[in-house]
Amino acid sequence: MNRALNFLKNSHICMERKIKTTGTVTGIIANLVIVEVNGPVAQNEICFIVLKEEKLMAEVIKVVGKNAYVQVFESTRGLKPGSSVEFQGHLLEVTLGPGILSRNYDGLQNDLDKMKGVFLKRGEYTDPLNREILWDFKPLAKPGDRVIAGDWLGEVDEKDMPHKIMVPFVLQGTYTVKSVVPAGKYTVNDKIAVITDAAGKDTELDMVQKWPVKIPIKAYREKPRPFKLLETGVRCMDTLNPIAEGGTGFIPGPFGTGKTVMQHAISKQAEADIVIISACGERANEVVEIFYEFPELEDPRTGKKLIERTIIIANTSNMPVAAREASVYTAMTIGEYYRSMGLKVLLMADSTSRWAQALREMSNRLEELPGPDAFPMDLSAIISNFYARAGYVYLNNGATASITFIGTVSPAGGNLKEPVTESTRKAARCFYGLSQARADSKRYPAIDPIDSYSKYLEYPEVQEYLSKNVSEDWLNEVLKAKDILYRGKEAMEQINILGDDGVPINFHERYWKSELIDFVILQQDAFDRIDASTPISRQKYMLKKVLDVTEKPFRFENFESVGSYFKRIINLFRQMNYSEFDSAKFRKYESDLELLLQEKLN
Repeated sequence: MNRALNFLKNSHICMERKIKTTGTVTGIIANLVIVEVNGPVAQNEICFIVLKEEKLMAEVIKVVGKNAYVQVFESTRGLKPGSSVEFQGHLLEVTLGPGILSRNYDGLQNDLDKMKGVFLKRGEYTDPLNREILWDFKPLAKPGDRVIAGDWLGEVDEKDMPHKIMVPFVLQGTYTVKSVVPAGKYTVNDKIAVITDAAGKDTELDMVQKWPVKIPIKAYREKPRPFKLLETGVRCMDTLNPIAEGGTGFIPGPFGTGKTVMQHAISKQAEADIVIISACGERANEVVEIFYEFPELEDPRTGKKLIERTIIIANTSNMPVAAREASVYTAMTIGEYYRSMGLKVLLMADSTSRWAQALREMSNRLEELPGPDAFPMDLSAIISNFYARAGYVYLNNGATASITFIGTVSPAGGNLKEPVTESTRKAARCFYGLSQARADSKRYPAIDPIDSYSKYLEYPEVQEYLSKNVSEDWLNEVLKAKDILYRGKEAMEQINILGDDGVPINFHERYWKSELIDFVILQQDAFDRIDASTPISRQKYMLKKVLDVTEKPFRFENFESVGSYFKRIINLFRQMNYSEFDSAKFRKYESDLELLLQEKLN
């Protein structure tokens, strides 16, 4: 961290020099360009390659002697050896300030709404912020306060969200607030405060700051292990395999099993203040769906449109591969910025497989030693370092905030043993494996209840939280439900091998009790107003109700009667799921269920 900050300081010095470091293109391999430089350059430094009237942004990924290998974020069509290159003296960075919410950016934080035409024009870069809007500023700090990087100086209202104006993250040491402007309307470029360092040097601050995307923002006091349940409203997650606030999870699965739909449902219903969606190398039609659907989705928390607290970082599969890597890092850095304001951030990346493919492509062009399936040898470390940036934190003022990260993985052919899935499994605490068989049988969400898991259930602090805030017996009930599902799968396999009449009746009963949990708890109708999202209090009630049924001693004459009877039970439970909780309609179905249960009891 200190080395990064030192480079940032040195970068400003570098930019103030009369002579910048320049270079000349000597080799081109697709979007990997070899540049011979005439001065110092740094790893991950940004440069611009001059191509006629266009300037193509690129990033240094390797330095060998006088040669710098740069990955270009644009198409290199028409580029020739001899083209000039200008190094900028800073890393790939994002611009942070009011006005980011509800914006649509590309991986380099260009505002897509400011660009014209059907296709993005090569070499066109836009300002991510609106510099002319007047923001209603309210001071939070006062002269004489001692502050450090990340401390709050004031706030503005951004889409009904308190957007904190903070001491720039790049500053080191303790400062004293010399002055803060009074409450009023200001643009992001207006001076809002002056702070003084220990040497007596004044620094004027406005509402905008920049930060390199590949360096974590660590403007917090402590980062404990996640312990609070993040409610998503999705029963197969919250009940069986919950994700903690500030936790990490990933959703692998074959094409067409519902990864994108799952992310949309979680984005809409999860208990988060800010939602960031990074469309990393996905097909253009899926990215367009996000642009069209989110402005129309109603936010169940506020009643307004979901897009008002959403940021979209769009990168499609037909864009240069280097931009895929930039998109995930840009999204994470913006998430860390909002986390520093004391907000709960939900970051969704779809799909990290495309990012890994971009890493593989650049690694191959650099002729590095390949790992499994030609992915980079350090793929696991890269993914782990990225996932580690999520988390639950205590800020300098004691406030709590979090980034919960959920990525999707698209393994080729649905092979969950391939390197990207295996590397992500090591980094993420929650595994939500989508099953092709469940998707084919229309059992949505298609999360496999047997293969999926949440390691947060093993955390003592999470167990204590669930015991206090949900139920003392909650964990035991969840484990009991998982056991019933597993036993039901075993019974089904035996029935398939030996036939319906080749096994005892209790095998059929065991199987149908697992089906009861599947249909009532795991399956959910995303198109129903009530069933689309289930609060944890209702999940607790329904799970206990279902488990009570599975423990009852039923009496059956033959195996045909088992299936028909449990189908009637499932139907009544499903009707309860479609009814307002604790309403007269809900209670009627519940009483009908009690009458039905009396028919087959011993």
